[in-house]
Amino acid sequence: MDSNNAILAISLLFSIWCATCVAQSSNVYNVKEHGALGNGKNDDTKAFQAAWDVSCVVEGNPTILIPKGSYLVGPLLFKGPCKGVMTIDLRGQLLASTNLNAYTKNWVDFRYINGLVISGGGIFNGQGSSAWPYNKCPKKWSCKILPMSLVFSFVKNAKIKSISSLDSKLFHIHIFSSENFDIESVTINAPGDSPNTDGIHVADSTNVTITDATIGTGDDCISIGPGNSNLTISNVHCGPGHGISVGSLGKNSGETDVVGLTVRNCTLNGTTNGLRIKTWQSSPTLLKAAHFTYEDITMNNVYNPIIIDQEYCPYVSCTEKDPSRVQIYDIKFTNVKGTSSSAEAIKFICSSSFPCQGVILNDIDLHYTGDARGNKTTTSTCANVQGKSNENVKPNPCI
Repeated sequence: MDSNNAILAISLLFSIWCATCVAQSSNVYNVKEHGALGNGKNDDTKAFQAAWDVSCVVEGNPTILIPKGSYLVGPLLFKGPCKGVMTIDLRGQLLASTNLNAYTKNWVDFRYINGLVISGGGIFNGQGSSAWPYNKCPKKWSCKILPMSLVFSFVKNAKIKSISSLDSKLFHIHIFSSENFDIESVTINAPGDSPNTDGIHVADSTNVTITDATIGTGDDCISIGPGNSNLTISNVHCGPGHGISVGSLGKNSGETDVVGLTVRNCTLNGTTNGLRIKTWQSSPTLLKAAHFTYEDITMNNVYNPIIIDQEYCPYVSCTEKDPSRVQIYDIKFTNVKGTSSSAEAIKFICSSSFPCQGVILNDIDLHYTGDARGNKTTTSTCANVQGKSNENVKPNPCI
């Protein structure tokens, strides 16, 4: 073998060796290598759980690879702490079991993880249509809670990007007691009449950002529960659904404040609400909702484009009649434009015991699409609210 051929041979061997090193160092755990079939029929739950259990004890950046295919899985608990930053590369579709007896709580549960990435363009399909008829919560206070699709509890430093969630049985994504959590370029879909299928619900969390999302559901596109701080929502397309909501707040004892929310560059299409803050009457705990900024928002045929409702009651009747004890203040609405499907485009119904304070309206341009008689008069309503408006607010402001 001459010197040139020897060099080529050594180079080839070195390339193969390097490729092997890369494959080994990348710590990729393919669920199919742990027994998953991905045919949409066989139960692949054990294979997914095994892949997590093996990868969670690996240092560095282990990746669980879910290739193209349809994987039927029952409840999954991905629990930390793990030794590395966990990555799930979802390229296929996960199908939730339709057997409600299989669930003790939720479908895919992530807990106690510091460092998590989920991406890959794949789909979490909750197959919720089989379960929705069993959801009595919209009509009854006491009801059985259906499983949520993706739940993140006590998770830090997470990024969820370029995945889809379809037809959850209840909430699509629930973030609880987490921090430094980014959601980007996700698509969430469920029919407009599917009950309690909130797109993204956030509770007791801090530093959460939601950007470039497309969400259409039967409930809130994004709902913000108690105990949150420093949330940013931008470039979200919402509809159908109930809009972008803070609350409901003040239902349960022990709830804590919601402080620091920015919603910007969002579009709402045909939703029942646009930008909403909702609190219960007779709140057992005194708490506050403060320092919210809504700016550069487009409304297309939205029933309640801007609404604060401190007499919230989703049932036929509610026994609670005392004024809400949620103090709302420093709420700014700037450059909100578009059309309202109701004559009342701005509605502020605040607590008589704790009136809303510091509510600001600047550069608002909302127009009623009109009724069958051709009436297009657009109105605003205020009760127990203190604030101010600039000279460029339509309809005529009541503050």
